[in-house]
Amino acid sequence: MGPTLDTVIIGAGQAGLTTSYWLTQFGGEHQLLERRDSLGGAFQDRWDSFYMNTPNLALDLPGMPYDGDDRDAFISRVAVVNLFRRYAELIAAPVHTGVDVIQLSHASDGAFNLETSLGNLRAKNVVLATGAYQVPKIPALSAMLPAGVTQLHTHDYRNPEQLPEGAVLIVGTGQSGGQIAEELHAAGSEVHLSVSIVPEAPRRYRGQDLIYWMLETGKHGPDYGVNALTTEALPSPAARFAPNPLLSGTDGGHAIHLRELGRRGMHLHGHLESIDDGDITFSDDLPDRLAAVESIFAQRSGKAIDAYIAAAGIDAPEQEPVAGDEWLPSGPAQLNLAGSNITSVIWASGYKLDFQLVDLPLVDEWGYPKHTRGATEVPGMYVVGLPWLTRHYSAIVGGVGLDAHFVAELIVERRQPRHWTGYSGCRQ
Repeated sequence: MGPTLDTVIIGAGQAGLTTSYWLTQFGGEHQLLERRDSLGGAFQDRWDSFYMNTPNLALDLPGMPYDGDDRDAFISRVAVVNLFRRYAELIAAPVHTGVDVIQLSHASDGAFNLETSLGNLRAKNVVLATGAYQVPKIPALSAMLPAGVTQLHTHDYRNPEQLPEGAVLIVGTGQSGGQIAEELHAAGSEVHLSVSIVPEAPRRYRGQDLIYWMLETGKHGPDYGVNALTTEALPSPAARFAPNPLLSGTDGGHAIHLRELGRRGMHLHGHLESIDDGDITFSDDLPDRLAAVESIFAQRSGKAIDAYIAAAGIDAPEQEPVAGDEWLPSGPAQLNLAGSNITSVIWASGYKLDFQLVDLPLVDEWGYPKHTRGATEVPGMYVVGLPWLTRHYSAIVGGVGLDAHFVAELIVERRQPRHWTGYSGCRQ
């Protein structure tokens, strides 16, 4: 099997690369294994017109902070993929692409055995940096759709030309569902939306992009006793999977408001409850759903940001109050697919974590790794880049570096000196 490596990082997206940066700074020997044939992480799986939802100011990678002139602009999918490739080159990350880790298990001496697509490895430490977007979630109801209806998860959607003529039903109104709905509507498609409880939020808040305040509050809030955007404030483990605010980076960046989508001609419906021989039934609570998505931000994140601004004594303008909006769509809670000319369904139902490659007791009942600040209950195994690992922003480009720094320190403290000359089974 060859020599035992000190540390193997599985995944070379933002989590893996930032962990690599810090390990290099601390003198920690390591190798990164990336299953894709090219760098760019999960952003390579996004649709053609995708733009980052976080502004340039949040493209703050350790060793490569944003130094451009347009901190409030947003970059395209292609640009962010190229950003990661430049970053890997800048930090001289020891990345091996096209290497899939099939199984990870314990060796008898406490090290780890890694079965990969290009051979077997041993490592003293392993960092799971496989990301938050591992396996598309597709509801079991999808099996009830008539055979002639085109089905796509947002993971596989690329552009309007993929879809046949006819109306489109998008199930889910998170960031992906909202942005794809706008794109399809602009392309002339008739769009139906099954509304989920994803909070609407202002793109700009108190003089800054919302993401600026969320990063600042998460990083520095605890210094002022504001912990609302840290894991300690989560009401339950399930809250780690709560969706991000309904924002878009397209067209210069903007908020998405569901009632406004309805006024523009999109059809809003409640939660998709059943499919029976082409008949679709939605929940009849659409007014309550719209009220909920409009109120959550002010009750949670907005309140936390305000508390941080006040506690830190920051001079920030007050936010203009949002005018009340009582517009409601009209329409039945049941649709017939053929009668409504719905020929496509896009499942904007998110992703689920998948750690099946780990043949060890790693996750809790929610499928989330049991850990303390990234150190799992399995000695020598770490996780980086998951939502709410330590803070709300732990999975995003501008926030992952803090967790990666801490995990890298833990690894180096645990490390014993060893010499390694390379592993010929991987290609770089």
